[in-house]
Amino acid sequence: MNVLETFRTGLEAVVSHRLRSALTVLGIMIGITAVILTVGLGEGAQQQVSSQISALGSNLLTVTPGSTTSSEGIRGGFGSASTLTVGDATALSSRVVAPDINAVAPATTVSDSLVAGTTNWTTTVVGTDPSWLTVRGRSMTEGRFIADHDLATRADVVVLGATTAQELFGFRDPVGQTVDVAGQPMSVIGVLNTVGSSSSSSSTTSNPDDQAIVPLTTASALLFGGSSRNSVSQILIQATSSGTLSAAYQEADAELLSLHGVTTTASADFTITSEQQVLSTATSVDKTLTVLLGGVAGISLLVGGIGVMNIMLVSVTERIREIGLRKALGATPRVIRRQFLVEASVLGSVGGVLGAGLGLLGAAILPHFISDKITISPVATVGAIVIAIGIGIAFGVYPASRAARLAPIDALRSE
Repeated sequence: MNVLETFRTGLEAVVSHRLRSALTVLGIMIGITAVILTVGLGEGAQQQVSSQISALGSNLLTVTPGSTTSSEGIRGGFGSASTLTVGDATALSSRVVAPDINAVAPATTVSDSLVAGTTNWTTTVVGTDPSWLTVRGRSMTEGRFIADHDLATRADVVVLGATTAQELFGFRDPVGQTVDVAGQPMSVIGVLNTVGSSSSSSSTTSNPDDQAIVPLTTASALLFGGSSRNSVSQILIQATSSGTLSAAYQEADAELLSLHGVTTTASADFTITSEQQVLSTATSVDKTLTVLLGGVAGISLLVGGIGVMNIMLVSVTERIREIGLRKALGATPRVIRRQFLVEASVLGSVGGVLGAGLGLLGAAILPHFISDKITISPVATVGAIVIAIGIGIAFGVYPASRAARLAPIDALRSE
């Protein structure tokens, strides 16, 4: 029996037991679909996190203050102290001190209520300077950003995020309108572009489209108050390029240690974080979850493989007389083994192709019902089909070997 005849015979055997074969294929199909969708969800999450963190700003470093300790000895969290000042930001912006730093933006944030006529909206108010737009990699949809003369005159002006402007003014043009920020009337001079929400813990807000930007001097004098109006809640630093991010980190760290009179990094009263660190951590978490969920989906494939073995063992038992007759007519153990392996591989390949198709269909439909993105990799799809075929062959080896070992006389005597 040649190879072509072996394939034809194996295919006929699968088709002749349609229901049993369909149930076996179903097990493999579900497993393959689960694997494709799980890997797709993991890759989609990684891409989403990467794009969101990139939206925070190019080559960004964030400096936050240290923690406070009360008179009772209770320590606050990072950022609770007032150890960063506008002077620190000015020092870091010197190209002599830090040649690998492109721009520096001091910022102070607070959650407050904005009122426009009869509409109010609570958002994050950011007091900063003109460098903020460059550091955060943002642009204007309309109007202008705060300028140096706004800082010098403590101008009552505000720039709104796209979401904030929509919530306060709807479809009206917000530029030129008046908004009360913490009870202080301010003129809207511009609207920021839309970049989408972000889950990064180092961002000033969970949604960069929902915030109000005011001059730092105006915020310190009229909005935030406090005992130290020269302090800031964070300093945003943009390196000259991604390749100089590490150098910019070292320069900022050394300069701040010197300015604060700190001799060792361990006792520093500030923390510098990189968006690359955040991205690395988030990606690591996503990969771990992908592997975990992929393992669960792999169990489904294992169950499908056991189904293949089960159906092949049943097939061997039912076809003992057929096997004996074939061997009596001259079929070698190799031909018998090959026939049953063909049957198992057909079941695996059909299940793999159908599972891949269902996975692709699910990847196209599910994002309309869930908030997560599903990214399908062609390599993963082809790999899933190959795995399905491999499972069919691997779990078909034992039944095929068992059939090949049957003695012709014993098989022909079987009832």
